[in-house]
Amino acid sequence: MSFYEEKILPHIINCGCSTPDIMELRAKVVPLAYGDVLEVGMGSALNLDLYDSTQVNKVWGLEPSVGMRKRASKNLKKSPVHVEWLGLPGEKIPLEDSSVDSIVLTYTLCTIPDWRVAMEQMYRVLKPQGKLLFCEHGRSPDSSVERLQDKLNPVWGKLFGGCNLNRTVVKNIEESGFKIEWNDNMYMNKFAKFATYMSIGSAIKA
Repeated sequence: MSFYEEKILPHIINCGCSTPDIMELRAKVVPLAYGDVLEVGMGSALNLDLYDSTQVNKVWGLEPSVGMRKRASKNLKKSPVHVEWLGLPGEKIPLEDSSVDSIVLTYTLCTIPDWRVAMEQMYRVLKPQGKLLFCEHGRSPDSSVERLQDKLNPVWGKLFGGCNLNRTVVKNIEESGFKIEWNDNMYMNKFAKFATYMSIGSAIKA
């Protein structure tokens, strides 16, 4: 791991993913988690204060980045819920089949190299009646914004830890065997539409 990936990138991501507008969107889905929770791409643990501790037994925090796990230490110390780290990528979830009540995805699908395998793993570990809760950014439905996203994506990914601007969040979730229960889409910033087309919602196994 390079100095940039371990020391600088976690700080950039933490700042970018904790703005008031983004935290407001996170707050629409994270409190809906219940039971034994798997948070994929926990990062610096920005979601911990948003969990309803009366509804959550524990949270498995899947985060492969050592730098992000180090940055999470302060949030872990004041966490209202018990957290167990899983230091592996989303493509390798070390949990048993049907062992998770809810899965939380916040600004994660954009960076997982093989999102298809990761979603297969999430489907595998989620209980039959479990819920997938998501808050992600992705591909815009507007053609002019799409073209800009496609143009910027290669450079953007190199600068921001493999983040993709142009993944189709809802479509990718549905193609992985999930059925959308509810979903809201919006631009968070009209001046940076290429990076702020947001999708939030809940899904179950189809």
